[in-house]
Amino acid sequence: MFTVNKNATKFHRTNETHKETLLKFIALVSILVVYFIYMSWKYDASTGFGVTLLTWSFFVLCTPVADGGFILAFPIRLLFNIKMSITQVVLWFVALGINVFMLQMMPETYDLTFLGKLLKHILSEPYPYWSILIISASGTFLSIFFGDEMMDVVSHKERTLSHRHGFNYRTVLVLGFAILTIIAYYYLLSSLNITLPE
Repeated sequence: MFTVNKNATKFHRTNETHKETLLKFIALVSILVVYFIYMSWKYDASTGFGVTLLTWSFFVLCTPVADGGFILAFPIRLLFNIKMSITQVVLWFVALGINVFMLQMMPETYDLTFLGKLLKHILSEPYPYWSILIISASGTFLSIFFGDEMMDVVSHKERTLSHRHGFNYRTVLVLGFAILTIIAYYYLLSSLNITLPE
């Protein structure tokens, strides 16, 4: 149940889908490391780590793409042969736990970046903003199933799950980003004390 399909292709960097997955992983880790270095330079190492952790949790919880969790799910899949979809569920709860801890112990860390303020706003107002968490969770889990499928096959033409459900995923993705954009827009306006004419 937790391990990958026995018929799955063993990882090799020359396979079309595996190379694409590896490049995505390297790009995401590079972005995260550069972001941490910048935040550590701007504040200090511990604050930079906290801000980076909150930003990572924002991408895990509030975007309908599995990129935040993919940073850990991909190496866990390679090292322990555990499906990325299982790891993603665990990471989603880890991200929630991080935010519960940070909201209780270091709420001022959220105020250092726009994404942190937006995340705090989403988490502290259940209605209507928790809907973004639900939409993002469904999009994330759908996208990570496609990620698992990419690791199981050698080329894109073998990706039957993606061909069958790709439209549904793109719909959830667009819907999630649209809602997130609207929330960010209204939050930004209210934080600037701008009211829209009726």
